[in-house]
Amino acid sequence: MVTRRLTFGDPGLPGAFHRPAVAVGVFDGVHRGHQEVLKTLEDWARDGEDPSPVDTVVVTFSHHPRKVIEDAAFRLLTTLEHRLLLLERQRIGGVVVLPFDEVMAAWPPEDFVRRVLVEGLGASRVLVGTNHRFGKDRAGDFALLSSLGERYGFRARELPLRCDGQVISSTAIRQAVKLGELGTARRLLGREVSVLGRVVEGDRRGRTLGFPTANLDLQHAARPPAGVYAARARTVGPGRGEGPLLPAAVNIGKRPTFPSEEGEELVEVHLLEGGRDLYGELLEVFFVEKLREEQNFSDSAALRAQIAQDVARAREILSRKTKTGAPPADVS
Repeated sequence: MVTRRLTFGDPGLPGAFHRPAVAVGVFDGVHRGHQEVLKTLEDWARDGEDPSPVDTVVVTFSHHPRKVIEDAAFRLLTTLEHRLLLLERQRIGGVVVLPFDEVMAAWPPEDFVRRVLVEGLGASRVLVGTNHRFGKDRAGDFALLSSLGERYGFRARELPLRCDGQVISSTAIRQAVKLGELGTARRLLGREVSVLGRVVEGDRRGRTLGFPTANLDLQHAARPPAGVYAARARTVGPGRGEGPLLPAAVNIGKRPTFPSEEGEELVEVHLLEGGRDLYGELLEVFFVEKLREEQNFSDSAALRAQIAQDVARAREILSRKTKTGAPPADVS
């Protein structure tokens, strides 16, 4: 199934989907709780009440509402591009992105439902997570959604974000990633902790050391704490599909031995088997195990020797680890 990507406001949106069953939420991380919601959505869309199958659509947000409304400072688990990729792996019929800003945040709840779900999508079913709120001042709740459904002709349903009886939240996963608790985050996500970033120009320091790296621009996405990690990586891109998963070693940090002029945190990926020029491409990285903390070395020779040890250890770890969460087959 090819997932259609649309943005709210696109002229082609009204009528793009047939009486869709719609799930609404941020879906940050597309974790196991979200995956259960999407499975429920698919089952609901195939409940036999319509003479022909209805489409399944996820409505997500370009920006987290808390960041817009409260100016909250936290890193999301996934950038919008990464989230869309993960949602597509769940084989959803379509994803509609709401360009959420202060103007949309000021819409009364009734306007939000009418403009987005009714006029924009023609929804026949609307599924939200328990305690979902919408509209100005978060005044809309499930009771109001159900009432509006009766007025506009759609059914509403709420579902807790649970999997195997456990409540799962993006907030808890963000905290686990921040603390470097990869096992906890992996269990809640249903896959390895991962990031998606575009490869940007670096200072080519790794190349001079004999270990060339791809430098990732992760925007403001969450990532594990500073250190060196065994990982897997692959290229992704529209129209190109997904490249093979390749063993990698990743350094996250400010690189104290050779800091950048700006002093910013860098994410550097070294593919253990080498590879072609990746500049400008999207690279998805899955963190498997932390190798060590970030260190300051006396000179380039000492750093080179340690990187060689890191690469050897990463290779050994990855050779015996199963590809838990290595997508797409293991998580969708």
